[in-house]
Amino acid sequence: MAAVVTGMTGFRILHTDPSSRARLGLLETAHGAVETPAFMPVGTQGTVKALDPRRLQELGVQILLCNAYHLYLRPGTDVIEHFRGLHRFIGWDKPILTDSGGYQIFSLQQLRRVSDEGVEFRSHIDGSSHVFTPERVVEIQRILGSDIMMVLDECPPYPAERRDIETAVRRTLQWASRSLRAFQQNEALYGYRQLLFGIGQGGINPDLRRFCLQELCQWDFDGFAIGGLSVGEPTEAMYEMIALSTELLPTDRPRYLMGVGTPENILTAIELGVDLFDCVLPTRNARNGQLFTTRGKINVRNARWRYSDEPLDPELNYPVSRTVTLGYLRHLFIAREVTALIIATEHNLAFYHWLLATAREKIRQGTFRQWKRSFLERLQQAEVPTTHEVPPCP
Repeated sequence: MAAVVTGMTGFRILHTDPSSRARLGLLETAHGAVETPAFMPVGTQGTVKALDPRRLQELGVQILLCNAYHLYLRPGTDVIEHFRGLHRFIGWDKPILTDSGGYQIFSLQQLRRVSDEGVEFRSHIDGSSHVFTPERVVEIQRILGSDIMMVLDECPPYPAERRDIETAVRRTLQWASRSLRAFQQNEALYGYRQLLFGIGQGGINPDLRRFCLQELCQWDFDGFAIGGLSVGEPTEAMYEMIALSTELLPTDRPRYLMGVGTPENILTAIELGVDLFDCVLPTRNARNGQLFTTRGKINVRNARWRYSDEPLDPELNYPVSRTVTLGYLRHLFIAREVTALIIATEHNLAFYHWLLATAREKIRQGTFRQWKRSFLERLQQAEVPTTHEVPPCP
């Protein structure tokens, strides 16, 4: 593995699309630069399910997302500190973003208690009791050594009463302030600078989200995230909140849309000025036999592919997508071979890599908006039915 580097950190815009808010940027971290817009595969527990770091490198993955909550519980910060950080522990020498774990904690409704001080929760693994405060979450991510750290925030469900969203916004801002103070007072452990992103909340209430972001943007975060979306709200309402957010967020800092990840969602958000994305969709759906392709989604377990000698997607310049046939991959899923999960996951991430790389190129050329519209029209026209034939894999 390459030695730890201590290069420049920061963000700059290289090109903008003349007919939209889409922008091509360069996010520089201690472990290398990320061309944006970029998609971060989710490696919750330090691994992208079914793939090893070598395959991720071959796919062209620029940055990986891991989760502080899960890694804190298992293997534990003592183990990761012994390895002098997550990069060495998992064998990944490119940038890593760690989510604070706030969303995971708040989804454990029966296992947690929230107060202004922080969150007390019981482990979903063994029931042991733990407390996350904004300061503790910063400390954990210092130990993980991620390039980009996220503050602890409160993510309200959808739907939620206005008073509950108001409380979440107030706590999110209070915790953001405490997180930034802890970040500034405590130095990194491994000799390189880490970045800290703030998170905006507010549900689909324009006034609350506007208030949250206006307050948040007064503080010197290295970047900003749009949180609390893709939790069940109507798609158009989500787009409205993204548009409102990118209007308010500073242009010289990266913008990260958390947990939103269909191809249509991503391209629309890019058009609105978002730079970073993550979502479990390409990897989770791959394990259930759903492929993302340039000709639409395909349920490869469907009987219609039994005799198909078509490659998964000949338009993708990636070996597994051009050489493995739909008929063979269907056979592997029906036979419940683990190789099916590996191939499908590789392919879906290859598609997402192609999607974001193409978006960057179209922004560079000044033709992003036209390409995005024609590509999404093509996907809608080519959509393939996805009826199930066998139960999905876990």
